[in-house]
Amino acid sequence: MIHLTTTQIEHLETQVFPTYFNTCRWFAGKARPQKGFHILHILPVGDAVILIVEATYHDGAPELYQLPLAEVELEMEVPVKGVIEKTDTSQWIDAIYDAGFRHQLYTSIYGQLALSTDDGQLQATKGRGLAEADAPEVIDSRVLPVDSSNSAMLFGGKYFMKLYRKLFDQTNPEVEMVSFLTQHSDFSNIPAYAGSITWQRAGQPDVTLGMMQQAIRAEKDNWALTGDFLNDFMYGVPSGMFGINESVFEQVALLGKRTGEMHLGLFAPGAEEAFAPEKFDDFYRSFLLKRLTDLLDRRYALLIENYDKLDEPTQRLAWIFMEARELIDDFANEMLTRPLDSLRIRIHGDYHLGQVLTDKGDFIVIDFEGEPEATIAERKIKHSPLKDVAGMIRSYHYAVSAKLFESAETKGISSEKLQIVSDRWYKLMRDTYMDAYLEAFGWPHPLFKSQNEINFLLLFFLLEKAVYELGYEISYRPSWVNIPLRGIVEVIREIEKLKEPTVRISRLGMQS
Repeated sequence: MIHLTTTQIEHLETQVFPTYFNTCRWFAGKARPQKGFHILHILPVGDAVILIVEATYHDGAPELYQLPLAEVELEMEVPVKGVIEKTDTSQWIDAIYDAGFRHQLYTSIYGQLALSTDDGQLQATKGRGLAEADAPEVIDSRVLPVDSSNSAMLFGGKYFMKLYRKLFDQTNPEVEMVSFLTQHSDFSNIPAYAGSITWQRAGQPDVTLGMMQQAIRAEKDNWALTGDFLNDFMYGVPSGMFGINESVFEQVALLGKRTGEMHLGLFAPGAEEAFAPEKFDDFYRSFLLKRLTDLLDRRYALLIENYDKLDEPTQRLAWIFMEARELIDDFANEMLTRPLDSLRIRIHGDYHLGQVLTDKGDFIVIDFEGEPEATIAERKIKHSPLKDVAGMIRSYHYAVSAKLFESAETKGISSEKLQIVSDRWYKLMRDTYMDAYLEAFGWPHPLFKSQNEINFLLLFFLLEKAVYELGYEISYRPSWVNIPLRGIVEVIREIEKLKEPTVRISRLGMQS
């Protein structure tokens, strides 16, 4: 096993990490003025160690990162990004590139081993996805060539392991969600939970280091599948043909059904507190209102600041949004006073077409970590499942808008006509998805007390999502600002309908 001396630790902290960390895709602090790096804990894992490294900054809170460390021979071939430092006799590497370290991770989960540390233990837990399969005790492994915020390994082509790089003083929400759905529900459209490794310390919260799931061989994600649907649809647009294959409706309806089944799996009356359904209490209502109003304040300021940079059609949409501030505020404030008997549960939290993989005509839901910019505590807050639904509906809106407005085939068509065509396609997909989603629950269901509550909550979360998207597009893709603005304007029109007492409202708040 590696034994780091005080001199070696100081060398790594001051001479190696300031450069190495900033070359790593998983290090989130590149843009922040960095103060330093400090090894807080050294956790032994076989012949390697896991370093718990604190990154400190001149402004803001520090962050914790996991860096597995192994010492190997100079002759061993290691990807450049995996080499931490070379000495005259050996090389220090990210241990995920060491087969011995990967073997130790697998055997620990397989045997549910507890590895002692100075102030606790590393506890490995086996899940149903490994226990029920014909899992071998010894298995080959490799690092997957994905460059993301975590590291990925594949074991025997059967099990996928995600090693979390940025750490939090709480159990990772993804492990909780995937474990719960695998162990306590009938929902099978996820990569089944196979196990995890947590760092347990006396009197302190457990820290999740990694999770293993059954590997799947998906054909593509649903964003790409929807793009294929739209390619077929788009070819008829220049000649005035509006045609959608029936198989598209079948696939969208199936996704709605699977989404409903996922939420049914998470609806667990009598479950442990972390997953038991809750009411819309005053504290939660205030939380939702404050989050939306803060978001609105920031987006209005950003929009005013960048208004002159927008093209004329986008300026018209922005003006409708700005003029509707009082209407929006009144609608948002109803969150505090409107009677709500629907329930809230743990949800996916970052649900969109890219989080759903297609597999043999069906769907697999992945990535249950929650909103990337939210804290771990915020990711575990229970919401109406309609928040996930709103995310998927917005994703369909993005898919058709990006395809029709950005494709060479439609460049000669006026933006007004493209707007009409895209709206028709989007609303058909939205209604198909929503009908199948609610049908999966049966009626009535405790999660959705009434159609009126569904209307209100769905519009609230659609507004929140579109307003959130607006900030990203203004900052990073100005040519796409019209997409979230169109989504906001649609919600404004639906709010106006809700204010008209003579209008009969259907499931989605549409006039009928």
